[in-house]
Amino acid sequence: QVSAMLVLLLSVLSLAAGGKLLVLPVDGSHWLSMREVLDRLTQKGHEVVVVAPEINLHIKPTKTFDVKMYPVPFTQEELNHIFWRTSQEVFEEGSFLERFIKTYKRLENVSAIYLSACTHLLYHKELVRYLEESKFDAVFTDPLLPCGQIMAEHLSVPSVVFLQQMPCGLEFDATQCPHPPSYVPRLLTDLTDHMNFLQRVKNLIIDIPVILLCDFVYQPYAKLASEFLQRDVTVTDLLRQASIWLLKIDFVLHYPRPSMPNMIFIGGVNCAHKQLPQ
Repeated sequence: QVSAMLVLLLSVLSLAAGGKLLVLPVDGSHWLSMREVLDRLTQKGHEVVVVAPEINLHIKPTKTFDVKMYPVPFTQEELNHIFWRTSQEVFEEGSFLERFIKTYKRLENVSAIYLSACTHLLYHKELVRYLEESKFDAVFTDPLLPCGQIMAEHLSVPSVVFLQQMPCGLEFDATQCPHPPSYVPRLLTDLTDHMNFLQRVKNLIIDIPVILLCDFVYQPYAKLASEFLQRDVTVTDLLRQASIWLLKIDFVLHYPRPSMPNMIFIGGVNCAHKQLPQ
């Protein structure tokens, strides 16, 4: 009886043990909010390994968790300039067409530099071998750039995605979540969730160029994933494999919208906390 009780207790303890988490973040403010979550996970006993390009804005080595860096073909000056220019354009006003063109050009530059970083990660044989041998329990990633989803698929481990929203409603397509243009306002439209008939028509028409823009940004990732995984996949296929969607939105600052059972709303986890002066 004593032996049986010890086996039972050991089994319970093994269930309570911390897991091993592989993290592939997106730099910038995306990382600042994710880092808050990782700090809490390490406090709860989970082992966290962060993989990031050696040229970045905020992802630095820390005592809290392990950070693995890999080389990339761009400089710190190039990266800083792209983010500085992006931050300036966000606050510029103009018509929908003007903002759309600026967004297109901005995404073209940002996507190119991050696609090169993702490519260098996937084909870094030594680092990928280490990840394969580490036996991670899950991948924690920001799917705005689907490099983490590609790696999760390669390692055959479940993934948890952490985001606010994706361009052109990819999260809705991936989860088969309703996304009606008569109810859910699209990005850059300045519409609300209360629309008249003409506004609904506008909301529907605006979807067309946004989908084309999204295809332009994410098609290279689909090609990269297909080459690396050695089978044809789309970005939607990769996102569809996500087990849990942690959405950094709430219905105080965002309009109500449909959701799916594996979507968890965690509004308020949006950026690092900072003590303000008196």
